[in-house]
Amino acid sequence: MKAAILGGTGVYSIDGIETVNKTVNTEYGTVIIKKGTGKWDNLYFISRHGSDHSIPPHKINYRANIRALTLLGIERVFAIYAVGSITDIVTPGGFGLVSQFIDVTQGRINTFYEGGKTGLKHTPMDEPYCPDLGSKILISAEKRGFPIANSGTYLCTNGPRLETPAEIKMYKMFGADYVGMTGATETALARESGIHLAAVSYSINWAAGIKQDVEFINDKEIEETKNKLTEIALEVLFDEPGECFCNNQQS
Repeated sequence: MKAAILGGTGVYSIDGIETVNKTVNTEYGTVIIKKGTGKWDNLYFISRHGSDHSIPPHKINYRANIRALTLLGIERVFAIYAVGSITDIVTPGGFGLVSQFIDVTQGRINTFYEGGKTGLKHTPMDEPYCPDLGSKILISAEKRGFPIANSGTYLCTNGPRLETPAEIKMYKMFGADYVGMTGATETALARESGIHLAAVSYSINWAAGIKQDVEFINDKEIEETKNKLTEIALEVLFDEPGECFCNNQQS
């Protein structure tokens, strides 16, 4: 079984695992993926913003990234998203399993199916994330003794600018628990591809206007967060898969 980790802000590599760069050519562009070696030769890693965090969220080639995973035969993906907290479900420095998303991005191509030669398919989104991987993540986190919220709604904005307090107030009324800039686009494409995707958010600050304290968590805390999430990812991605519907979502 092949699996991948998709990392965002602060997650640019997999500590403790030697990797080599692998080039994958897709019809949407070329993707450089880090591939594990030795014991982890079935593990792949993409840093969606680039290793130097130079790619803004609205410029990420999401279709190329997800297509590359499909071409490599990757079945399971653990996605990590840095977010700003809107509710207390995930507070700064905390973790949450993403269970739903709201997409308010503009101008992005978030589907492989545009009609014509690519065809048209309507992909159900009742349950956007893999329930089997999600339950395994919660069990792994509990075993390690650190808290992780068992659900949460991710609201995806366009970026790269941050949100205004008025926008965050509106998003809270929508039912969003935290806000980011990449999750919805990536999730929709992974679901269209039949990939088993689980997503974990980690909060780096309060969203605008929620609380006076909007200070970002520091680099040391981000590093500790990355190590915890990587440890969980390595355990759950290669565990024996359970029953789920993720590879049968197109209609």
